[in-house]
Amino acid sequence: MLAGGAARPSERPNEAFLQVRDLKVHFPTDDGIVKSVDGLTFSLQRGKTLGIVGESGSGKSVTSLSIMGLHKRGTANISGQILLDGQDLVTATPEQVRSLRGKRMAMIFQDPLTAMHPYYTVGNQIVEAYRVHHDVSKAVAKKHAIEMLDRVGIPQPDKRVDDYPHQFSGGMRQRAMIAMALSCDPELLIADEPTTALDVTVQAQILDLIVDLQKDFNSAVVIITHDLGVVAELADDIMVMYAGRSVEYGTSHEIFSAPQHPYTWGLLGSMPRLDRERSERLQPIKGTPPSLINVPEGCPFNPRCAFAGLNGDLSTTERPEFREVSPGHHIACHLSGEQRHHLWTTEIKPKL
Repeated sequence: MLAGGAARPSERPNEAFLQVRDLKVHFPTDDGIVKSVDGLTFSLQRGKTLGIVGESGSGKSVTSLSIMGLHKRGTANISGQILLDGQDLVTATPEQVRSLRGKRMAMIFQDPLTAMHPYYTVGNQIVEAYRVHHDVSKAVAKKHAIEMLDRVGIPQPDKRVDDYPHQFSGGMRQRAMIAMALSCDPELLIADEPTTALDVTVQAQILDLIVDLQKDFNSAVVIITHDLGVVAELADDIMVMYAGRSVEYGTSHEIFSAPQHPYTWGLLGSMPRLDRERSERLQPIKGTPPSLINVPEGCPFNPRCAFAGLNGDLSTTERPEFREVSPGHHIACHLSGEQRHHLWTTEIKPKL
């Protein structure tokens, strides 16, 4: 159960392949404890896509690195549960988690130029990833690498397999990273800002590629981004993060058609729309994300929320409960249902 007794979003114990329960990732520093993730709960089924959105510093990438077991031992205090097909990754040994990476779960990193080793060819890196989990010769593994590069749309894969990462364009490097991530048919794929720094045409190609490959492998996919336009294309469910916490969780349709949290309203208001004319400028969210060392008391969004004063001092003194407001739709907000409905229909929606 979630805090306050609400049912965990989208959890079906017999079907959920990934379950994250009350995850906390805190980093001790000389200035204090950085609460990068502070009580996060969600679940994901095979064949489904979860979009995690929020501004930089909201805890999205820290969450993904926690799932993959990529935080350096001793640098982070991790508690809660991360269940991959029932196996808890938080209490697992580094060797156990390492054995799962590549085979059962894989990650597409934000910057493939720094994520890939500059001294080894792209083909060698895919070969190494494949041979870790398969007892095959280098020749067989190289043939598989060529097949994967061809599958992700790399031209002349039999020749490009011997190129180094710096010889690939940004879009081609991202495709090569996807080929490496999918070389062992992982059941969970995490894509952390997979289209950052790519032009719009290449972005669309990469997103289409992820969709096609998910259909082929029936993988569970987590898309981490600050771009709501990306998750609109891909995600079945969306989790909106702020200051290391989930402030809204629901289906993609609900988040875009009837969002309930003021922070989600702000994200939508700052996103350009191509399907309708706008008579007003895009509205940025005022202020900046809070320090994760000194998170504001009460609702962490209250210093930037235009509606924080509608409930007296609650927003500054009491942390809002993460509760279900409709089947499968959860928010953490002190506004009443009537207040949210009135604000959405009269003030927010007409401006979007």
